[in-house]
Amino acid sequence: MEALKSRGLHGVEFVVSDDHPGLKKAIAEVLAGVFWRRCYVHFLRNALDYVPRKVDDDCLLELRWMYDRRDLGEVRRDLAAWLGKWGGKYPKLTGWVEDNIEQTLTYFRLPLVHRKHMKSTNMLERLNEEIRRRTYVVRIFPNAESCLRLVRALTVERHEAWLEDHRYSTWTCSRSTRRRRYARRPDDAQAKGADSDDRAHVFRSDAAQLSDLIARRWST
Repeated sequence: MEALKSRGLHGVEFVVSDDHPGLKKAIAEVLAGVFWRRCYVHFLRNALDYVPRKVDDDCLLELRWMYDRRDLGEVRRDLAAWLGKWGGKYPKLTGWVEDNIEQTLTYFRLPLVHRKHMKSTNMLERLNEEIRRRTYVVRIFPNAESCLRLVRALTVERHEAWLEDHRYSTWTCSRSTRRRRYARRPDDAQAKGADSDDRAHVFRSDAAQLSDLIARRWST
């Protein structure tokens, strides 16, 4: 994380990851002030540790549906109903969900147009799958530099797709979402009653930095 920052990583405002303690600590120390969100896909997988093997499918399905809601207030109402419905049958699960689900709801700070793709790490995992697929075709590289050139070309291609493809949006906030105000930090007691300025959330993505990160991970 520090190496990325030393190479010019800046402007980070929102981070999505799993609940790895070391990664969370690095984000808090190196990227102080960013909003961190726990990936809801990993969260649902972790929930399986708190239920018996023959769990009622409706229980986890209803929990998954909460991430399709458009409003945080609606999520909280559905969560209260879900806890009341399943608390008696799965007290261990409902207690764990109640204690940890707030970590997965940070994406409601984002404009609506970005929430679908920023509430999980699926975009990054799809990129990793594509890199594995393309490098598997080549199989044998003459040297590390040739592999890195391919990875860089793939990340540049994906970077442009994220910016331009209709599937991922243009990363430009619409007029209506620009009017949305940032949600207050839950741990900031002084934020109560204070107005936050309207801000358009801009995401910066540097393909070269991403390829360097992937290359470093492969070299270790």
